[in-house]
Amino acid sequence: MSGNVADFSGDIPRHYDRDLGPIIFADYAADMARRVVSGAAPARVLETAAGTGIVSRALRDALPATAHLTATDLNPAMLEIARAKFASHEQVSLQPADARALPFADGAFDTVVCQFGIMFFPDKQLGLREAHRVLAARGRALFSVWDAHRHNAFGQIVHDVVSGFFPVDPPRFYEVPFGYSQIDPIKDALLAVGFGRIDVTILPKQRMVEDFSAFAHGLIFGNPIYDQIRQRGGVEPAEVQAAVGTAMRQKAGGEPGKIMIQAIVFEAHKA
Repeated sequence: MSGNVADFSGDIPRHYDRDLGPIIFADYAADMARRVVSGAAPARVLETAAGTGIVSRALRDALPATAHLTATDLNPAMLEIARAKFASHEQVSLQPADARALPFADGAFDTVVCQFGIMFFPDKQLGLREAHRVLAARGRALFSVWDAHRHNAFGQIVHDVVSGFFPVDPPRFYEVPFGYSQIDPIKDALLAVGFGRIDVTILPKQRMVEDFSAFAHGLIFGNPIYDQIRQRGGVEPAEVQAAVGTAMRQKAGGEPGKIMIQAIVFEAHKA
């Protein structure tokens, strides 16, 4: 397994889905699905960076029965977890695809969705250009990013704890998900590829964590930082997990405890 920040393979998808999904992804997935169908009835929806299907499942539940959902991800292992969430009769297709080089015709979709994925694109502008290309006229692209560390303390805590184990060449995975959060540059990038009106919403949420050890397990074993730790050696990922759980428990004042998370949602319209 590689240390690529976008490599969610092996057992990582299972831990990601089970330990992180209910706490930091599910509420935002439900919100995204509501936005997709609000004031519209899209018939052809594409999701990029669909991961383990957390948003895909919410979209399929919200969309009209006749609408077709195509969910894609660069990592086949993530899509295998997603596949188990759908019955054979449902109007959904899952296929591996690179969001920077989508295997679809121009104007093939009414709506493109990407939740917490674009931060991992090596070429974000190319990903935005592809989303614009596959959208039909007057289509919409909806995507979300995490706000900066100061609004998502859980990410800062993991980064700081992991760095403490590796004072030289620390793993930097947790800089990536929270490093693409400046609103104006993102709006400029959307305008540059041809989008018109852009709506931006900041979404803070408070989440209750019943078991910080389980949450910490997902934050270490459910992300590529697991590989980064293993490659450096000298400490087992389970030791790092325990330290992360302790730090979060202390920050929250015990268990169960509350954490604040914050996302930014962009809705861009094609002329």
